[in-house]
Amino acid sequence: MNENENNNIPEENNISGNGMEPTDSPIQSDDSGKVTKISGMYQDWFLDYASYVILERAVPEIRDGLKPVQRRILHSMKDLDDGRYNKVANIIGHTMKYHPHGDAAIGDALVQLGQKDILIDTQGNWGNILTGDSSAAPRYIEARLSKFALEVVFNGKTTKWKSSYDGRNNEPISLPVKFPLLLAQGVEGIAVGLASKILPHNFMELLDASVAYLKGEKFEILPDFITGGQADFSRYNDGLRGGKVRIRAKISIQDKKTLVITEIPFATTTGSLIESILNANDKGKIKIKKIEDNTARNVEILVHLAPNISPDQAIDALYAFTDCEIGISPNCCVIEGNKPRFLGVSEILKISADHTVDLLNQELDIEKHELLEQLLFSSLEKIFIENRIYRDIEECETWEAVIENIDKGLDPFKKQFYREIVRDDIIRLTEIKIKRISRFDSFKADEIMKGLQDKLDQVNKNLENLIGYTIAWFLKLKEKYGKGRERKTEIRSFENIEATRVAVANEKLYVNRSEGFAGTSLRKDEFVCDCSDIDDIIVFRADGTFVVTKVSDKSFVGKNIIHIAVFEKNDDRTIYNMIYQDGQSGPSYMKRFYVKGVTRDKEYELTKGTKGSKVLYFTANPNGEAEVVTIHLRYKPKLRKPVFDLEFKDLAIKGRNAGGNMLTKHHIRKIVLKDQGVSTLSALNIWFDENVLRLNVDKRGKFIGSYKGDDKIISIFSSGTFRTMGYDLSVHFDVIPLFIEKFLPERIITAIYIDGETKQFYIKRFHPEQSDKPQSFISEHPESKLITISVAQYPMLKVSLVPGGRKLKNEEEINVDEFIGIKGFKARGKRLSTYEIESVEWLEPLALDNHQDEDQIKEPAESADSEITSSESDEKSPGSSMINKKDDKSDPPDMRQITLDFE
Repeated sequence: MNENENNNIPEENNISGNGMEPTDSPIQSDDSGKVTKISGMYQDWFLDYASYVILERAVPEIRDGLKPVQRRILHSMKDLDDGRYNKVANIIGHTMKYHPHGDAAIGDALVQLGQKDILIDTQGNWGNILTGDSSAAPRYIEARLSKFALEVVFNGKTTKWKSSYDGRNNEPISLPVKFPLLLAQGVEGIAVGLASKILPHNFMELLDASVAYLKGEKFEILPDFITGGQADFSRYNDGLRGGKVRIRAKISIQDKKTLVITEIPFATTTGSLIESILNANDKGKIKIKKIEDNTARNVEILVHLAPNISPDQAIDALYAFTDCEIGISPNCCVIEGNKPRFLGVSEILKISADHTVDLLNQELDIEKHELLEQLLFSSLEKIFIENRIYRDIEECETWEAVIENIDKGLDPFKKQFYREIVRDDIIRLTEIKIKRISRFDSFKADEIMKGLQDKLDQVNKNLENLIGYTIAWFLKLKEKYGKGRERKTEIRSFENIEATRVAVANEKLYVNRSEGFAGTSLRKDEFVCDCSDIDDIIVFRADGTFVVTKVSDKSFVGKNIIHIAVFEKNDDRTIYNMIYQDGQSGPSYMKRFYVKGVTRDKEYELTKGTKGSKVLYFTANPNGEAEVVTIHLRYKPKLRKPVFDLEFKDLAIKGRNAGGNMLTKHHIRKIVLKDQGVSTLSALNIWFDENVLRLNVDKRGKFIGSYKGDDKIISIFSSGTFRTMGYDLSVHFDVIPLFIEKFLPERIITAIYIDGETKQFYIKRFHPEQSDKPQSFISEHPESKLITISVAQYPMLKVSLVPGGRKLKNEEEINVDEFIGIKGFKARGKRLSTYEIESVEWLEPLALDNHQDEDQIKEPAESADSEITSSESDEKSPGSSMINKKDDKSDPPDMRQITLDFE
């Protein structure tokens, strides 16, 4: 824009006129010449996004009480419903026709709906809301709509519809729910600028309150939680902002030294509750010995108190300093008329009850109309047959004459019908079959019409007494579905607890190996490690036995201690390497084992149990290291090999009860450590989730290999760069890589790119090098662009040239291995053709047998994919598809190609 043009800009749109430099805020102009500051557009964009999140994702609609994803799930389940269970994976896939936000969001929402146990009948492992255990994978669990949902939630005749996000399907604007579902389920959602938190209420109390409202009586509804517990609702404030609910676990005294927790607060799990107790213990706010979690179907957490602690005082401390008491602030925000509204739960229930009355009125009107139509046609049919009007059309030669004669024959009877007889009614009469006419039973027809009239009279009666009919509807629901839905949360008034702080300092563990004592008070003896009062310790002894016991001030754990440490339950990464002699003169055995679940204070044998057995060598390896030791045997004539090395990595890791492998029948004089060794634990399987651009071990996304030790990952990006990194799960990715897998130094990468300076196609082959920083393998010109890469060993390429000129042919096939050699990744490469190139395409790579045996190619099994094609983009979005596998099994190893679209 030149200076004169700038002067013609209106002052309110002139950047300079606003005291800003032209570079401070970009501008955008349309064809008309009008200029709009981009900064002025941000407000609209933010409001659009905020409105979308509020209306379409986070906040429920007031009438059906559902978020869009929940509504779409239920609609999809209704589509699939045939009375049998459906795989959750199928439900998720079907819901994606209506919900544009991916399978993860749908799956989570579906599991949450299923765990509420109102609308969905579940089968399989759907997780545990008490322990926080997640559900099984969608392919392993099944669901169907509950009988309650089928009766209360759906009615296609009263449902209003709209097009789905892609216009291919119709989805309900709102489901015709005839029940205060929003209050029964509760909801929590965070939008832009507001949040909604509606607590769940009791099923039967909601029905009673609805009846009370319709009768004009006062009512009060309070939350009820599926986890039970106790709650103080004195500051509930009808669920509006500013209120607060205090919820407590149900704790009882089992004996003077033990408390038992049988119900937990809403929004907590046994795991989080125990963790909060342990944290409080670590901080010295409470004083306990240990915690046992025996939760299965019902909660049972045993809290063992330290000596001289009052159980009542301990309960107060648990409420004061742990998640045994939590506070929740409700915030009832709903969508009504496409706008967020903050309403109390009483007002929401009134709206729901009125909406139920309206829906039942619509259903009765529809039923009345259908009955009238059935009654009308039954009467028409009887008149048509009994008065032999069908004979009047025998002489008719045209269709219009047939219609006119039938209409004329009905004239004497038209006054008795509730509406005018139309052409469609007459056409239906002409469709009556001769067989039906010949077998017509007048008495049976009268009975049918009488039944229809009785139904019509009942419908009219219900319409006249609509409120009473709605009350009967709610009472029927209570009788039919209320069993087992009694209140679980006890309504209480809580006092403010001022518990005395119980100081518990961090402890240190000491051991006296010769005398066999261990504890936190042996400060003059050998220091082992830091611990807490609720820790367990594991003690190995020279006679080949071990025991797990709790930490105490001083306890006898057995003499001749060879190893002592804090015990971690279910730890299968700590591997113990041991050599022992069986009996006083028996052979020596070697073993590697782990210790997982044990019974506290029970002595376990690690040897065969022969009297006089003793441990000759023992190490504890937190990461499964396998050292190398040198075995020196006692001198004996004709002993062929008195000294030899033992590599523990050659031994399989087994359980503690395994006897081990025989090492030697001869007596061992001494064992000397030769090499520390490395970890022998199995490699870690890693997946890459392109939706979140993160590595994981949860089998989400693309499997990229098994890793251990110093293994690296290589990723190649559409920008023409590659990067190697460790397999730490915290690694971040900004864009989806074109290629990501285990780094192999011998891997050959073939790349074709357009040089930004010459605009020519270049090809290069190179071995990637380890580098934590991104390394560019195309020219540094800013307009250089990567076209395609291949990791095939011997790729074949078809080059299509622009037609015209003096060239002999427009296509050429290139054996890349013969065309260009392997050089460094910084090399420029070789020009692909002197002619203008229209396109390049990878062909089937040459078979490995044409060059060398397959066993000379050091490619792991997990790298054996087929051709891979990637869509265009230098900045790929996390939601785009990374690969498209054509055939996962038929192609030989190392045959992959990745192509970017180009002009």
